[in-house]
Amino acid sequence: MVLLLSVILTLGVSWAQEQVQPCGFPEIKHGSLYNENKYKSYFPAAIGTWFYYSCKDNFVTHSGNYWDYITCTQEGWSPAVQCRRKCIFNYLENGVSPQHEKEYMEGESLRVNCHADYTFPDQQTSMTCTEDGWSPPPVCRVKYCGMPVFANATAVITGARFGVNDTLDYKCLDGYENRDGKKAGSMVCGEDGWTHLPTCYKSTEKCERPPSISNADFTSLPLAVYPPGSRIEYQCLPYYELRGSKYVTCNEGKWSEPPRCIDPCVISEENMNTSNIQLKEKDDTTYYVKTGDLVEFVCKSGHTAASSQQSFQVVCGEGTLEYPRCE
Repeated sequence: MVLLLSVILTLGVSWAQEQVQPCGFPEIKHGSLYNENKYKSYFPAAIGTWFYYSCKDNFVTHSGNYWDYITCTQEGWSPAVQCRRKCIFNYLENGVSPQHEKEYMEGESLRVNCHADYTFPDQQTSMTCTEDGWSPPPVCRVKYCGMPVFANATAVITGARFGVNDTLDYKCLDGYENRDGKKAGSMVCGEDGWTHLPTCYKSTEKCERPPSISNADFTSLPLAVYPPGSRIEYQCLPYYELRGSKYVTCNEGKWSEPPRCIDPCVISEENMNTSNIQLKEKDDTTYYVKTGDLVEFVCKSGHTAASSQQSFQVVCGEGTLEYPRCE
């Protein structure tokens, strides 16, 4: 009888201990404890213990206040979801926007009204505030595309409406071609409208590969042919100074005037030794100076200036400079 009572008491104590297990450090998704580094040593925390916490941007605490608190209970931390997403509704692209900004909490939905000829994905009529924001995003997509207005081209077939993913073929007028150098092409009706509107140009208005200039590169891979209005950017090599516009534009079959890349001045130890000089406050190694930059020299130890004091401050001029002399 005594043995049975001892077993029952032991099991009871064990069961009670399991029911009052302390709480480990809380992993607050999209938030953090107040001064959590200071309080980490307080864990595991006893039941009834509470701590302040806050949430990151676009998330709010359980109470809606900036600071809230979580409490260790027999079931774990309460509230279980500490930070909830807050979604702002102030604009619906291609639809009816609210007059005033409105807030919605995670899990809440609202109905939306798209403009004529626009719809939500999969013809949905509402969007929901989720942990990642609005789903679907507040953007109404086109239901169909109308017949586009062509420039120097005509449609192969005609119609009033084209559904999403429908293709429309076109032909350039005689003597014209598109950006790809072809007489015909096609376009696709997408969720944002036509993928692109074709523009056909006179063959004589297009430009060949843009001119190369010394000590410069193109910022993009050059093409064999460019339509009128195309613009290409140049970039000088390090230490070279750009003169003129860094862009050239194709106009009536010709490129505008390209820029120049002016040589830097190369200051070598050999030239300085010849004049018994050295760079002021710099190592005597090969040194590059941009055109227009100022360079200061001093005499080497044991030598005196053989030219004017002003000559020891030299401006680099398009790759050349005049060294001062010391004896």
